[in-house]
Amino acid sequence: MKDVYANIDIFEEQDADPDVVANLGPLAPLAGTWEGAEGIDIAPAAGGAAESRYRERITFQPMGPVHNGPQTIYCLRYATTAWRLDEEAAYHEEKGYWLWDPQAGQVMRSFIVPRGISVNAGGSAGPEDRSFSMHADVGSEIYGISSNPFLGRAKRTIRYELNVTIHPDGRFSYDEDTQINIEGRDEVFHHTDSNTLSKVSD
Repeated sequence: MKDVYANIDIFEEQDADPDVVANLGPLAPLAGTWEGAEGIDIAPAAGGAAESRYRERITFQPMGPVHNGPQTIYCLRYATTAWRLDEEAAYHEEKGYWLWDPQAGQVMRSFIVPRGISVNAGGSAGPEDRSFSMHADVGSEIYGISSNPFLGRAKRTIRYELNVTIHPDGRFSYDEDTQINIEGRDEVFHHTDSNTLSKVSD
């Protein structure tokens, strides 16, 4: 990845367009509220793996722009809640931000999960792309993963991969692969989640 900010004053802010949605690049179609009930979750279990079907609601709220000196980031504040199809209580939540750095051509997803895990994932994309990927690795200072002490020992997340597709019909899909070293097992477990969602409000 080329450092487009090399040899630039790291404290000098650049002028930025206040129209966040117009400058969100590949993330622009996501602004709004989405729902989908096609989720498939493959999670670790005592017997190996357990499959769950789920429905999900995601909100993406434009915010910013945010300045890191010469770097300008356009943001979507997001929150996700998921329910297994046969249950009324939510079993999963996330809160965080999806980010677009137009100068560097980087999409990012920074989020926390109420299990004591935080992820800062990212990848390269073009402003008109309708499919893009992000990743994070444990131990990396750029696009990394942090876990609480128990999960860091017993179910250590070593890599996170996310693929996003925005479809011509207006829906969007994601596939994510959370790779885990589970205590007592030799093979890396691929905890996968996928869903296709439709926009219910802007």
